[in-house]
Amino acid sequence: MKFGFIGAGNMGGAILRGALAAKVLDGSSTYICGRDSDKAKRTAQELGCGVFGSVEELSRTCDIIIVGVKPKDMDEVLLQVRNATTACALSAKVVVSMAAGVKIAHIEEMLGVDAKVVRIMPNTPAMVKAAMTSVSRNRFVTDEEMQTVMKLFNAIGMAVEVPEDMIHTVIGVSGSSPAYTYLYIDALIKEAVKEGMTEKQARIFAAQAVIGAAKMVLESDEDPQILCKNVCSPGGTTIEAVTVLKNEGFEELVMKAFKACTDKSKLMSGEK
Repeated sequence: MKFGFIGAGNMGGAILRGALAAKVLDGSSTYICGRDSDKAKRTAQELGCGVFGSVEELSRTCDIIIVGVKPKDMDEVLLQVRNATTACALSAKVVVSMAAGVKIAHIEEMLGVDAKVVRIMPNTPAMVKAAMTSVSRNRFVTDEEMQTVMKLFNAIGMAVEVPEDMIHTVIGVSGSSPAYTYLYIDALIKEAVKEGMTEKQARIFAAQAVIGAAKMVLESDEDPQILCKNVCSPGGTTIEAVTVLKNEGFEELVMKAFKACTDKSKLMSGEK
């Protein structure tokens, strides 16, 4: 089975590098192409995979086509994929899209056949093989093909299949939420530096604390509120900090940010 990446920028490149490093993909059966052909050639040489000069060439050759271009460029690329081969041949391929706001139904319409379409929503921690990726498929994608796709995205973190109508929630809870977490970590770093810690040390302490807390949530059966309570000894330091956060509306502010994110996602998809 041959894999093709149309666009290997920040997200597409992170997925490609992670899957190659995890040995889920093999360079001899993996190909890329991009708008900047020289950059694509350099990337292919660096990673030990093949390169094509056009979307059409890649589409004719590859069985699973991962499209990693901006939403505004999707229609142009999908038409090139469609025109690259016969309808019969195209209907045997799986087209994977990571474009925000571009629904499976629109991709099906652009491809013009009983296309096998998978829509994913990863996040930027894919760059360090710690992504959270949602995976949604249309009715033409077989279970066997879905297993291949899931294996690819589990190689760069964790992947879970969800119905496409959950995509807006996914964007709010994991697609965009690393940005919220970076703000939180940055605030801790700044205050730690004020108290005399070096910035390098503060980055390590703050980031590792977030990793540990997240690991507790994933590996414990306890509700996050209980985990929080367990850290807060009466009259101790943690309860003082948590009381300030609660009084200042920390949880409500996060919820408000989540809703703004999901509302924007719906707007981008043409929904109210």
